[in-house]
Amino acid sequence: MAREFQRGHKAKISDLTAGTDLYVGVQISGPGLTFDISCFGLDADERLSDDRYFIFFNQPKSPEDSIQLLGAQSGDTESFRVTLDQIPSQIQKLSFTATIDGAGQMSQIAPGYLRIVAGGEEVARYSFEGSEFSTERAVMLGDLYLKDVWRFAAVGQGFDGGLDALLKNFGGEVAEEEPEAAPQQPAVPAQSQAPAFAPPPQATAPAPSFGAPPAPAQAAPSPAAPPAAGTTPPAPTAPTSPQTFTPPGQTFTPPGAPPAGQFAPPGAPAGQFTPPGAVAGQFAPPGAPGVFPGQAQPFGGGTQLAPVPPEANVRVVLTKYAEAPVGDRWTEQNTNLVRATLTKDAPILAKQGSMVAYQGDIDFAHKGSGLLGKLTGALTGQGMSLMRCTGNGEVFLADEASRVFVIRLQGEQIYTSAQGVLAFDESLETEVRRIEGAGLPGGGFFSMLFSGTGAVVVKTRGVPVVLPVGAATYVDGNAVIAWSAGAQAVTTTSLRLRRSGYARQTTEAVNLQFRGAPGNFVVVQPFEV
Repeated sequence: MAREFQRGHKAKISDLTAGTDLYVGVQISGPGLTFDISCFGLDADERLSDDRYFIFFNQPKSPEDSIQLLGAQSGDTESFRVTLDQIPSQIQKLSFTATIDGAGQMSQIAPGYLRIVAGGEEVARYSFEGSEFSTERAVMLGDLYLKDVWRFAAVGQGFDGGLDALLKNFGGEVAEEEPEAAPQQPAVPAQSQAPAFAPPPQATAPAPSFGAPPAPAQAAPSPAAPPAAGTTPPAPTAPTSPQTFTPPGQTFTPPGAPPAGQFAPPGAPAGQFTPPGAVAGQFAPPGAPGVFPGQAQPFGGGTQLAPVPPEANVRVVLTKYAEAPVGDRWTEQNTNLVRATLTKDAPILAKQGSMVAYQGDIDFAHKGSGLLGKLTGALTGQGMSLMRCTGNGEVFLADEASRVFVIRLQGEQIYTSAQGVLAFDESLETEVRRIEGAGLPGGGFFSMLFSGTGAVVVKTRGVPVVLPVGAATYVDGNAVIAWSAGAQAVTTTSLRLRRSGYARQTTEAVNLQFRGAPGNFVVVQPFEV
């Protein structure tokens, strides 16, 4: 049975099928509309650095045949054959897109789908419909991408402009040839020369080992058939002169695109932060702190906005503030805003009042902590006023423009202050822990322990610093944000700091001393809560 995907859902290909020879079919239609369905082979920077991996009607296969355009068959408007183990290493993502050829908008399309077939069996399906879009003329449907292993992501992101604009978004250029040049004929095989692996045209014939299963009885008809061999394909746009596509050569930067290279937090020493893509759960040794366990990018990271040319119109100016591409369940929209993609079976808990926007069918309810939880919060300062977010859609969260970042746990533990938590997966286990210390009211200081597999969204005032735990690491108890579970924390007091460092307070200053083996860390914000 095919696994149903919703927008934003991801899965490893190995969880769907053991095969690497895949059939990708797209069904899309609309009254009076025709479509160009393409596959972009992108590099690690998600750029089309090699135009031979732009697979479309005029270039039906990659050089080594790892990506092939098969045409309309088995009820699909367009289909592809993808052999994952033959894709060259420089290609890290395959983005499957659909654009309207001519006038029209994506809001006019009928219900459609993108599906993956392996071994003659449909293993994944992402369904979409026109109500999900508005004035867009293109849509990025789904991705096959390499992140240690090949994975599938249902994207469903609309895009203004047609095929040319989508190509420029991926870093390509559109160049017009001279009018006298003869149009290039597509290398589409004749019907009699169809490859052996392609699904046969007869509905009663058995499906091949990798091909698509027969089309369901209710499948929408294809809006247009592919051109037969030896014929000229329809022009994708109004100009009659043919077009060819060339790699960017770094001559075009679309508005809002981040510059090449890595963005480091202000004041960070060169080479100190681990580049994106570091192994989840890995922490740099003392002297070179990098990222939280599972964190995909360094603290203070984010998309650096490109300058806008003075002649740009309103739409171009606003492009750099557009919604970030769909990531995983938690996506950092910018340094101050995080987006959670929800499903009905996986709710989240967030600070009350932190919702700034949402899309889809989302329900918000107060999360009661019970009498014990209220007493714990009153006594320890670690109580949390939470709301439970459930449903299908996306929720955008923020808190007074504080900086936010996502800590992803894979069966790990991490300590935080409740005042520094914005949201977290409900699947995580939480526990209030006391930090031992002499001479303090109640006998200690309290913190929150998160355990399991999921994500915690932490907020800070300003760019935090990650300190390796050494023999004598002391942190102000009001400025500490989080620390590794392997670090031992004990409370200390300092009378000599009361009048200088804590002149506004009438009680003793409370510090935390951290001890632990190399590899442990503590995160400090440049602000006292």
